[in-house]
Amino acid sequence: MQTPDSTWQHRLAFFDSALFKAVQNQRLFTDSKTFADAKPALPLKEILARYESQCTREGFDLLAFVHDNFTLPADDAPVPATPQTTVSDYIAGMWDILTRKPDTPCEDSLIPLQHAYLVPGGRFREIYYWDSYFSSLGLMADGRSDLVITMLENFLDIQAQAGCIPNGNRIYYHTRSQPPILALLYQLVAPELSETQKQRAIAGMKTEYAFWMAGADTLSDSQKTHRRVVRLDDGSLLNRYYDDTDLPRPESYREDSEEAAGMSDAHARAFYRNLRAACESGWDFSSRWLSDSSALTSIRTTHIVPVDLNVLLYRLEETLAGLCPADEGYGRAAARRKQAINCYLWNEEKGFYFDFDFSHGYQTDIWSLAGCLPLYAGLANDTRAASVAGHLQTSFVKPGGLVTTLNNTAQQWDSPNGWAPLQWFAVSALERYGYATLATDIMQRWNGLLDAYFARHGVMLEKYNVCDMTVKATGGEYEVQLGFGWTNGVYAAFRECLAGKWQADRL
Repeated sequence: MQTPDSTWQHRLAFFDSALFKAVQNQRLFTDSKTFADAKPALPLKEILARYESQCTREGFDLLAFVHDNFTLPADDAPVPATPQTTVSDYIAGMWDILTRKPDTPCEDSLIPLQHAYLVPGGRFREIYYWDSYFSSLGLMADGRSDLVITMLENFLDIQAQAGCIPNGNRIYYHTRSQPPILALLYQLVAPELSETQKQRAIAGMKTEYAFWMAGADTLSDSQKTHRRVVRLDDGSLLNRYYDDTDLPRPESYREDSEEAAGMSDAHARAFYRNLRAACESGWDFSSRWLSDSSALTSIRTTHIVPVDLNVLLYRLEETLAGLCPADEGYGRAAARRKQAINCYLWNEEKGFYFDFDFSHGYQTDIWSLAGCLPLYAGLANDTRAASVAGHLQTSFVKPGGLVTTLNNTAQQWDSPNGWAPLQWFAVSALERYGYATLATDIMQRWNGLLDAYFARHGVMLEKYNVCDMTVKATGGEYEVQLGFGWTNGVYAAFRECLAGKWQADRL
């Protein structure tokens, strides 16, 4: 793991301070992320010294101390200043509301960015990695490629500091990334980039690939894993989600600590790492990662070779193979990964792609929309594509679009919820194999759901209940958030596809 920028060290140490832990453990704020994102009014060292000198005094008021020494963030639940009559008008107005100007460095948890960027909305006050690709689809549809390019530049800047593109531009995210979409983002704007920008992006894609494949050349029969790489029984290399830290997440410190109460130290550390790895997946949380779908404490993300991650890494290999000299080996790596995906993740009996639990040597039994991503990347033959399309139509299509998994649980990345990025991947996958009628039906159902909710409430949400269109989505660690970047982006992209202006499988 690359050591992060040296200027982050004392800010990272703050999350291990007695003050930070006291604020979180005493439940001063409903959401642990609130204090993790607070801005100090004075240098952190001075605030911590003040706390040490005052906290044992009789009558010490911790909440008052926090308000005296920090500026707390306000949740962005933004709406355009003028009420909008259509979703498209709302989205057009939201791009500016969700845009942030270049940051001024401060001793808070934010990693300052040099260029303008888009945040999702609500409690998500910073740029997020994979979110940004789906938001960018809408920005492109609305003629805002300028902002897509500056976000690409920002990701390359962060990568240079952290050694990876973190989950988001907060220092507490620096030990994990998110689904690798840099190649997809590059392809969106490549025609508009200068040669210098292209070469920098290509170098960034190589760095991203090296991050995911770190340690691959050291694996053997006796050492099957290293960080994010897994060596399977036949010598094939695939990848998993991971995190280099095994402590509670600062942005969910109290929640994680309470879940781990009563565990041994070793069990708690494994639990924390698996929570963090699930956050790297973007699917935080889902029955995909649980051995018991009713218990978050059964999480085992690091034991799973996920379909979607490996498909996106195949796309990265394929993109680099097309941009770089043949002797760099990306094309050969892509061919090997394609073979391994179809060997380990395809289930002939069920006719669908499933995650693989390498620690037990079998596929999981969770039917999820990750199973359509091999079609998105063109990895399936026509027979397998037909089977996947059939299962999507008969099992996943609901009144409001596609449901995330077929498991109804308390986790937000399960039924009855639907999410914009997964609608996009599925529609693109179906169009690639000629299932245009089904793709159109899904787009109409999803945009129709959003139209109906907007007509009643005047906002866009991060996720939706696609099974009962009259009920607001629930589940997860926080209330459903307003805004919302990737929902706006996929809606606008589907609008263009339905109008015949775009084809989803071309993006």
